[in-house]
Amino acid sequence: MSSNGICDQVAIVGMGCTPFGEHWDKSVGDMLIESTTEALSSAGITHDDIDAYWLGTMGNLSGLTLSEPLKIKYKPVTRVENFCATGSEAMRNAAYAVASGAYDMVMAVGVEKLKDSGFSGLTTGAPPGDGTKAMTTAPAHFSMLAPAYFKKYGLDDDTGKEVISKIAQKNHENGAKNPKAQFQKPVELDKIKASPKVAGHLGIMDCSGVSDGSACAILVRAEDAHKYTDKPIFIKALSFVAGPAEGPMTQDYDFTTFKEVEESAAEAYRQAGVENPREEISMAEVHDCFTPTELVLYEDLGFSERGKGWEDVMDGTFALDGSLPVNPDGGLKSFGHPIGASGLRMMYEMWLQLRGEAGERQIDEPKLGLTHNLGGRPGQCVSFVSIVGSEPNSKN
Repeated sequence: MSSNGICDQVAIVGMGCTPFGEHWDKSVGDMLIESTTEALSSAGITHDDIDAYWLGTMGNLSGLTLSEPLKIKYKPVTRVENFCATGSEAMRNAAYAVASGAYDMVMAVGVEKLKDSGFSGLTTGAPPGDGTKAMTTAPAHFSMLAPAYFKKYGLDDDTGKEVISKIAQKNHENGAKNPKAQFQKPVELDKIKASPKVAGHLGIMDCSGVSDGSACAILVRAEDAHKYTDKPIFIKALSFVAGPAEGPMTQDYDFTTFKEVEESAAEAYRQAGVENPREEISMAEVHDCFTPTELVLYEDLGFSERGKGWEDVMDGTFALDGSLPVNPDGGLKSFGHPIGASGLRMMYEMWLQLRGEAGERQIDEPKLGLTHNLGGRPGQCVSFVSIVGSEPNSKN
């Protein structure tokens, strides 16, 4: 047992999220004000009610990034960073602070402004090393998943490309129903398959959006939740692991799995009492930084049997009207990927869905939602899995 967990001890009572996209006319501070104002309004509170803050963002120096634009007066603001899982890390730390009894009400915020930087993905440099690590781009590294998966499970290139293109098509269809998504138009399958190549089997349409944005959550102890909203959501599990980063140096690593995801998922299911994720999870937001990543994640999270995820894609299992919708808000692919905000954006979709407020993309009577966020690269990454529900004590 690696964690006692905090199942049903903490609830989310307010959330906010900006639209994701190119906000050339807004600063980081502007976006922080927008997301936090929405969250505060949904809980009917002000900043005076918040005891402490956790801020997830890349490459900024301190909590002043949050306290200055929000005019927070002399309260703790902790800045955290954990690759692309930074937003999830902010929420995890905030939740544990409430569960410990240290604070009554906290805020977790994520923000990033990438479009002005000209960079996609992580904007900070790697720490100094000994020169033995290969310096490849993120698309190049994740592109290795596709041929490895195709070869291992007997897919020819045309079939494999059809599968990953259908994942992109699904996420764009979902994003078209989401007024806050960066890309709000469905895209035809043939156009996805024919998009200009970036690396290996990956075309432009296989890659997540580069965007600006912010998302925010307000957390309290579960027993206090109904003071602030009649529809809180309850945290069932929070699991975060860092791997030994041995994949590139290990002969038996075959680029068809993320061991870190397997481990974090198993721990989350144990904390939440989930025995059959494919049957018990109502919906999931997963880290689809590239389309083959989402394909592999289906199997690492236990949604599909090994080697069968591609068949489930073709069968529509993970579509909005499928038996286990994945990325109903459009995912990183369509909603966009401002690093520090992405994990909290995933939770924002759980918030809307479990409260019945997701509009055109609303799923019928969801009970449990899962978010998955990873950072790093295949074989050397961190992984976060959360499980949340609309009712407490469903398993306890």
